[in-house]
Amino acid sequence: MQNKDYQGYVPTANSNFMYRVYGWMALALAISAVTAYTLLASPMLLGFVYSSPAVLFFLVIAQLALVVAISSSLRSGMKSGTVMALFLLYSFLTGLTLSSIFFTYTWTAIYSSFLVAALMFGIMCLYGYFTKSDLSSLGNILFMGLIGLVIAMVINMWLHSSTWSYVISIVGVILFTALTAYDTQRIKRISEQFALDNEMKGKVAIVGALTLYLDFLNLFLFILRMMNNRRS
Repeated sequence: MQNKDYQGYVPTANSNFMYRVYGWMALALAISAVTAYTLLASPMLLGFVYSSPAVLFFLVIAQLALVVAISSSLRSGMKSGTVMALFLLYSFLTGLTLSSIFFTYTWTAIYSSFLVAALMFGIMCLYGYFTKSDLSSLGNILFMGLIGLVIAMVINMWLHSSTWSYVISIVGVILFTALTAYDTQRIKRISEQFALDNEMKGKVAIVGALTLYLDFLNLFLFILRMMNNRRS
């Protein structure tokens, strides 16, 4: 049975852990944004990244490999410092590929989509953190939804249907809005239910930051596609 001192300590420790998660996520977003903007302002770097489909293919494969490596770090002997370095590298590579949105969409669309995504993300993080409802039952549903979304996007690469693209964007926004709340609660419960040493806490914080980073990034991109305010 927990004593009063311990009961008073848990929320503080958990809050500090979540601040750590959001701190890493914010740093990764900042690195991605600065990288994307720097690439846009440098014709030489821009030409190198977009000079060949092979370069972009390599970047995408490297990002996927890093996500797998970071996500599996909790079950491996990888040190927390290595996981942090991989996460920062991932955010840098994402910034390189993310720069393509500046060629496709107007600045107004990018800014407004980011603000809407930030607002929705913040609200769902608060809901996921403070709600008394158990969101774990949504896990399988959201996972199947992700698979269906990926399949629909692959099919539409051949169909080139603007209607289906809009529908997919709406579904993507709904899905990643729900995932934000679900993942927030899941990360919070991991920090509450397991006795983690400093090394493991560091890795869990990075994995949690990666998860929420992906939720926010996808939410932002689907909102941007849904607005469809492309450059003429």
